[in-house]
Amino acid sequence: MRVLLTLLASLLPLMAQAPLAQRIMHTDPASYRSFKSVHGGPGQLDYMTLLDGQALDANLIFLHRGVIQPKSGIGHHFHHECEEMFIIFDGEAEFTVDGRTSRLKAPAGAPSRMGHSHAIYNPTDRPIEWMNINVGLVRGKYDVFDLNDGRVGAPLDVIPVFMTMRLDRALLRPVQGLTGGKGTAQHRRAFQPEVFSTAWAYVDHVVLPPGASIGRHLHKGVSEFYYVMAGGGTAEVAPAGSTGGYETAPISKGDAIPVRAGEAHAFANTGGEPLEFMVVGIAREKGKIDTVEIH
Repeated sequence: MRVLLTLLASLLPLMAQAPLAQRIMHTDPASYRSFKSVHGGPGQLDYMTLLDGQALDANLIFLHRGVIQPKSGIGHHFHHECEEMFIIFDGEAEFTVDGRTSRLKAPAGAPSRMGHSHAIYNPTDRPIEWMNINVGLVRGKYDVFDLNDGRVGAPLDVIPVFMTMRLDRALLRPVQGLTGGKGTAQHRRAFQPEVFSTAWAYVDHVVLPPGASIGRHLHKGVSEFYYVMAGGGTAEVAPAGSTGGYETAPISKGDAIPVRAGEAHAFANTGGEPLEFMVVGIAREKGKIDTVEIH
């Protein structure tokens, strides 16, 4: 009986897992909710939760996707047990970290480590496509301390004095057969694990030309999500511990595909335009990253 109970316990995560097509979350402006005075910031943000803390078996707190309305932003604030990164996909925004502000052109982002203050402001007359990623020191534990400073009219440094990320295709480098896939991918690790204080492991930028793919592989100690920045194709995911049982689902711009540790996965560009991803990895143990190719 004890053996049977142990077996059932090991199978419960697989039994409870929804089909892949249902786990993939789609950016949908019709589902955005409007928020004012976010952390004491000016104006209005409209956004939705693409992935919550249950989407991965890791310390992801949330993945938010939406727009920062003109003359609007997120006020200056701290997190002491989680770290955050704001990303913009178009336009320009003023990013603040530790009270120093610089204007960044999209597509770009700036991480804020635990215990460092941060904010973002859209000084333009157009909405900005925006994303917020939050990873905790402890799974499910979120904290915030607001400074009630909207950073409107803050003095600007021409050169940022904080870490930034450019999701610029010109910075990518060719990789033949990425994890055993087809064709030549373009890849760059935008942030290494040393950038982060939590077990946030990396941020990658990947572009697959038509017909190319990321081959089947898994990470025993890292959960990931793939966010589709452009193009379309297919995602393929198998349950952790499974030697088969791959599910396939279509993916397109604005989709977030969660992949738990141990789940074999692959991606293919089945369309006529480049398929572009931002990939975020979160390790079970800080600094321990692994990749196992499946042939």
